Amino acid sequence: MNELFPIFLKLDRLNTLVVGGGNVALEKASALLRNSPAAQVTLVAPMFRPDTLEFLADYPQVVLCERGFELADLDGRDLVICATDNRELHEMINETCAARHLLCNVADTPDLCDFYLGSIVQKGDLKIAISTNGKSPTLAKRIRAFLEDVIPEEIQEGLEGMEAVRKTLKGDFQEKIRVLNELTKGVIFRK
Repeated sequence: MNELFPIFLKLDRLNTLVVGGGNVALEKASALLRNSPAAQVTLVAPMFRPDTLEFLADYPQVVLCERGFELADLDGRDLVICATDNRELHEMINETCAARHLLCNVADTPDLCDFYLGSIVQKGDLKIAISTNGKSPTLAKRIRAFLEDVIPEEIQEGLEGMEAVRKTLKGDFQEKIRVLNELTKGVIFRK
């Protein structure tokens, strides 16, 4: 059973460190920044691939440190993502993060992860995260593609309409829930 607790983070209020400068680091940094363009991210690596530098050029708040990882890089961080090919380094960072109560993700190494980066579907304000509990990121990507196809682009109009209705509701919490459930019970997606 998947016992993960899904959570949506406001990355513009957190300080995230990505250790690595290659393809996997680019994948992780781009996932963070595509979902939260104002995210506070620092990348540390002895070198950065040109396509990583090109992508990050659109995010002036991102800090690049072109050198090896140092323990001081963990100071002031909230989240840490390891994306190198050095398991020993990842294990050391993971142990240090645990001692400092920092959440750590080690790419493609579920046993060293406190959290996973899910596959994300976004249509306007609707955001759905998909997790396979680290078992199959490929299947999560296929499910994401399916949901992107079946959820209509017009979903944003529905969300805005429901927000307007919600603001006008009177009564206690249970009554508001009853009305909202009644309004949304017929919602189905048609392509």
